[in-house]
Amino acid sequence: MAQLWGGRFTKETNAAVKSFNDSLAFDSRLYYEDITGSMAHAAMLGRQGIISQEEADRIRSGLRGILMDIEKGELVFEDGYEDIHSFVEAHLIERIGDAGKKLHTGRSRNDQVALDMRMYVRKQTEAVRNELISLLRTILRLMEENTDTFMPGFTHMQKAQPVTLAHHLGAYFEMFKRDVQRIGDCRERLNLCPLGAGALAGTTYPLDRNFTALELGFRGPTLNSMDSVSDRDYVIEFLSDLSLVMMHLSRFSEEMILWNSNEYRFVEMDDAYSTGSSIMPQKKNPDICELVRGKTGRVYGALMSLLTTMKGIPLAYNKDMQEDKEPAFDAIDNTLACISLFNGMLGTLTFHKDVMEKSAVRGFTNATDAADYLVLKGIPFRDAHGIIGRLVLYCIEQGKGIEELGLEELRQFSEAFDSDIYDAVSLKTCVDKRLTIGGPAAAAMEDVIRQEKEWLASVGSI
Repeated sequence: MAQLWGGRFTKETNAAVKSFNDSLAFDSRLYYEDITGSMAHAAMLGRQGIISQEEADRIRSGLRGILMDIEKGELVFEDGYEDIHSFVEAHLIERIGDAGKKLHTGRSRNDQVALDMRMYVRKQTEAVRNELISLLRTILRLMEENTDTFMPGFTHMQKAQPVTLAHHLGAYFEMFKRDVQRIGDCRERLNLCPLGAGALAGTTYPLDRNFTALELGFRGPTLNSMDSVSDRDYVIEFLSDLSLVMMHLSRFSEEMILWNSNEYRFVEMDDAYSTGSSIMPQKKNPDICELVRGKTGRVYGALMSLLTTMKGIPLAYNKDMQEDKEPAFDAIDNTLACISLFNGMLGTLTFHKDVMEKSAVRGFTNATDAADYLVLKGIPFRDAHGIIGRLVLYCIEQGKGIEELGLEELRQFSEAFDSDIYDAVSLKTCVDKRLTIGGPAAAAMEDVIRQEKEWLASVGSI
């Protein structure tokens, strides 16, 4: 039994058409969801007296055996079946006889595949969420270890103001934290059961949709049978969330690639997360970061593919919607791999703290604080801005930082400079004065780290 239809047809399906139409090669991934969904449906049919309890029990036992055999590798997916639904049903009938033919009572493949995809995506939201939480733990550990690791902050790729490594990493913590929250929101919205919607208009059988929904861990049943089978917005929403995760990973990867370069030398990647060159023996390449950056486009492509597929489909189900699976599976697989590998790479990085600090000093990241110093001495800010601009130009010509100039050199630019300027423009002072919540000061960062720890403890892993 390779297909679930045929009575109305007088000819065999053209071989090329069959190959083009069949989906078992990729939707076999949904075997667990398909079988467990069918087990819940059979239990409901028996409970409602639509089929006998004995038949329901035989169906559930047969399905349980198929599931076990697939997972043990004793039942393999072979050609000749249209999709995972026909594969499972054919093997069920082969094992238990005519009782197996009653499984599909009150159900269509339309609500069946909608159920399978909701269950699969729900499971993957949990998998991605847990990987992100693991990454957040790594970032938080590094934040705790680096509240006094000074480095330049950048705007326009130019050194701007001094921050700490903890503060810089904390920005990514916030990004991935929002990703976790978004994915949780997506899971909440998709967690409604479409089983019982039938092809599009429900069924005349007295189904108990609340029972099957709760049996399968859903909040309840969907409320419109046409919508249940004709939209994949929950897949699109999840792919959108994954695209944001990948965007954040890609930005982080880009910075690690820069920091790993000879020009920056802020970090060194562990040998286990680097590769070499086939011709240049000195090379140590940040391939994990580059692949994350590259695979981001692949996840974006999956999102755009499904948005384009769905944009012109009238209600209710159309075969176009079979095209939701391959891009979604690919995007999920790649996102999970990218988060996991990036986490491993990040956790084994060596940070060259002395190089970071020297870069902040020679980058005049304390120039704003020098201007603020003059303002406190009574000089209008716009005048102070000009004085420090000229002072920086002089420092560049001399190959020195502001704090390396003698007091007499400083007074060439303003008599307001006094010996307290050196403390005012030290990196420690510049950072520690930025005490407002969200700032880089050690005290502010410690408060943020405490709050992030509490948040991580509250979300945990599913």
